[in-house]
Amino acid sequence: MADKNQPKNATLFETTKVDTNSNDSLDAETQDYIAKFLDISQNAKENDKQDKHMSLKEGLKTFPKAAMWSVILSTAIIMEGYDVNLLNSFYSFPDFVRKFGEYYPDQDKYEVPAKWQTALSMAVNIGEIIGLFLAGIISDRIGYRKTLIGALMMVTGFIFIVFFAPNVQVLLVGEILLGLPWGAFQTLTVSYASEVCPTVLRLYLTTYVNACWVIGQLISSCILKGMLSSDMKDSYKVPFALQWMWPIPIAIGVFLAPESPWWLMKVGRASEAKKSIMRLLSENEHTPDKEILANAMVDKMKMTIKEEAAVQEGISYWDAFKPQNIRRTRVTCFTWLVQNITGSAFMGYSTYFYVNAGLSTSNSFTFSIIQYVLGLVGTLLSWFLSQRFGRFDIFFGGLCTQAVILLVTGCLGTVKSAGASWGVGSLLLLFTFVYDSSVGPICYCLVTELPSTQLRTKTVILARNLYNLSGIVIAIIMPYMLNPTAWGWGAKTGFFWGGLAVLSSIWCWFEMPETKGRTFAELDMLFTQGVSARKFKHTEVDVFDVGHMMEKIGQGGIRDVVEDKKAETMHVERV
Repeated sequence: MADKNQPKNATLFETTKVDTNSNDSLDAETQDYIAKFLDISQNAKENDKQDKHMSLKEGLKTFPKAAMWSVILSTAIIMEGYDVNLLNSFYSFPDFVRKFGEYYPDQDKYEVPAKWQTALSMAVNIGEIIGLFLAGIISDRIGYRKTLIGALMMVTGFIFIVFFAPNVQVLLVGEILLGLPWGAFQTLTVSYASEVCPTVLRLYLTTYVNACWVIGQLISSCILKGMLSSDMKDSYKVPFALQWMWPIPIAIGVFLAPESPWWLMKVGRASEAKKSIMRLLSENEHTPDKEILANAMVDKMKMTIKEEAAVQEGISYWDAFKPQNIRRTRVTCFTWLVQNITGSAFMGYSTYFYVNAGLSTSNSFTFSIIQYVLGLVGTLLSWFLSQRFGRFDIFFGGLCTQAVILLVTGCLGTVKSAGASWGVGSLLLLFTFVYDSSVGPICYCLVTELPSTQLRTKTVILARNLYNLSGIVIAIIMPYMLNPTAWGWGAKTGFFWGGLAVLSSIWCWFEMPETKGRTFAELDMLFTQGVSARKFKHTEVDVFDVGHMMEKIGQGGIRDVVEDKKAETMHVERV
């Protein structure tokens, strides 16, 4: 007979090591539960191992549909990149300036007042902050697909406001409202990408979001370049109107896509999660029977969620700041903040310095197009770099390189000549390439890998909102930094952003862990054990350890796992 002072869960574990026919410690029913729990945990462990060692070729053959659906949903980000760049570029677009600007007799030209430029630039960030928080609450209740479809319908309606805006005040309202659905796009697309694909494809599908940003900016720059010579009345409305071509096709794609199986598991819909997984898989020489793999993936998700639930009670925003989650929340939030405060805002002003060097407005748009092409090429390069280097290696290396470029840019700012302006503009083009091959895209992968499964969407939202809050501050101070009638720093602004890049590199070294090749279960274990950031890469962990899990979730948890499995099996048989 077991010692009465021995913990119940330890007793359960010890029982698995003795004769299963023994009636001294556990009855036959409990033994049956434990035997089935052992099968489920072993199934989950084997699937996690298979996921960890899956090759890129095998991943593409087994999950081609998962990649396709992820790409379709992430395409929604193109709209945000398009509009944000469109609005910033409109300030030098003659027809837009005549409509929403004011006439300055002393300069004999129209200009959008600085206060309205700042307000419009901040409007989208404000809307996105609100939209992100709402998206987290709504998606937890109704799922990713329905939330995204609703957001796309909102975009369709709100475009009418900016298209027909009679004055700058109405335009401001329209941009704030458009920020609401864009907030949903920012978090749900990357979360979905990370949850429907295996570990080997996670980087490619999450960093594709960065490519969508760049594609949106590139499209808007090309359209504006083409519209510069137009004599059409209210020609600025054409770029706004072109936004209507996106929502409906993407909404149809989202409607046809399977729901995130991780979300379905979190809300207790295991049978639907399995159906969703079956739709994501394709049979091949590596996976001759996809139902076997689907069952194993369901078991892994169930065990991961159950183990996390044993140490945290809820999935509210407040839970992200509790002791067991605060480290993951902090690192995720700072990762996205670093992306925004280390020169990414500065690189958008390359054309500003080219114009100062004597380049025409038309040619400045051409250089904007070149900049975004470099950004797109950089994102593609990050995919090749990731095959050889880890997430931390690429992010940290890119950050250090950005710091050097920015500090050199600041030095050129001390020289007053057209040649120096050409040099600054060219360095910022180089900065764009470095940023979009390292910090820019890798950030999207990291922010989905660092949070816990239970709190992934909530943590991504908190991180992106810190990004947006910093964006509001940057939108306020950047015009002052560059404007010769204000602080007048000009290219010396590079010293400011370069200094922040140096500080961020130091933080990165001590706080950012290496997540390459790690499954979600392994990352949970590493954070739970408190492994330091620089030891993540080489620390071996044993996930889904039966003894550890039985102690953690208890007898009631074991029964829940087994009963859920029975219910799932019965549902499939009825279907």
